[in-house]
Amino acid sequence: MTFHSMWAELLPIGRDRASGGYRRYAWTGADADCRAWFEEQATARGLSYEVDRNGNQWAWLGDPAGTDAVVTGSHLDSVPDGGAFDGPLGIVSSFAALDELRDRNAHLTKPLAIVNFGDEEGARFGLACVGSRLTAGQLTVEQAHRLTDTDGISLPQAMAAAGHDPEAIGPDPGRLARIGAFVELHVEQGRALDLSGDRVGIASAIWPHGRWRFDFRGEANHAGTTRLADRRDPMPSYAETVLAARRQAELAGAVATFGKIAVEPNGVNAIPSLVRGWLDSRAADQQTLDTVVGGIERAAREHADAHGIDLDVVRESFTPVVEFDHALRDELGRILGKDGGLTVPVLGTGAGHDAGILSASIPTAMLFVRNPTGVSHSPAEFAAEDDCVAGVSALADVLEGLACR
Repeated sequence: MTFHSMWAELLPIGRDRASGGYRRYAWTGADADCRAWFEEQATARGLSYEVDRNGNQWAWLGDPAGTDAVVTGSHLDSVPDGGAFDGPLGIVSSFAALDELRDRNAHLTKPLAIVNFGDEEGARFGLACVGSRLTAGQLTVEQAHRLTDTDGISLPQAMAAAGHDPEAIGPDPGRLARIGAFVELHVEQGRALDLSGDRVGIASAIWPHGRWRFDFRGEANHAGTTRLADRRDPMPSYAETVLAARRQAELAGAVATFGKIAVEPNGVNAIPSLVRGWLDSRAADQQTLDTVVGGIERAAREHADAHGIDLDVVRESFTPVVEFDHALRDELGRILGKDGGLTVPVLGTGAGHDAGILSASIPTAMLFVRNPTGVSHSPAEFAAEDDCVAGVSALADVLEGLACR
């Protein structure tokens, strides 16, 4: 199948007609349809297909039990009303790159695999990269079993309902030991390539990033009968904190976003008793990130104290800076610059990826494909088909350079 035909086949799965965005949440019906598509692609190519203990899907060309394997892939799940490219572009490009290698009659000397990591976005259970974190031992079984969605359904319950054994999950060091390199292709989540005029780039590092929950607790009351002077309304404190986050990020050259909020009792005519907001913040280095988040928390406490509001701040997740394997990164540059004839810029990213999680265990690298809109996690996310095809060729060149020597 061509890139275009595969893309067209995958495109309708999990798409919401009203928003135009995708709702491919882990262990739901849309996720099951995506996983079935992956298995069909593997079977159609005569690849060895398997699902590992953590629900990640693998398609192997060569011996799955072999060593020094070259692996590529990404994920198929999405954020709420996300775009079509974040994750799926890497999976479709991986199958297309394998097809291109076969057209070239490339002689593989190492096993080659394509992987679909489960629950990368964390849209359902609130933690990103669950599949790769479990595999790498960065998420314990006990922690995973405590994850729940907004309906109170636990991760084990969701996995069991989808036909996967939740008691089997856990670290998989033997699998990782058989992998010599992992290369993830991804749509760029920014406009660096568009500004430079390049179709493909190589990742240098992933910024340190984390998620913090801010709980502003006040007192519920009637919106129409309670004097302003008598209110303990947590909403103004939250709103002032959102503005403070923007100021702190601008001063530091970082990013800080309150993108999710929960309000209780959530009535139009009720003063809230609780406003819970989730902060996502990222920066080029650890010191800058600490400065930004520390400044936001200080501002939040000042505003809460001024309004008689109680405040709890909880760090829910954190990922330190990830420097991709320098030798592998340089090898990608050599392959594409010399063998592929491309000018390939090296750029950092503020977004987390499975490649970043795995980098602590195995050599990893990333390729980015140009996104002229610079938009991601939105239906406006985009990559032109000729740029996608250029990404496929670049990935094929890399896989040939790594797996055929």
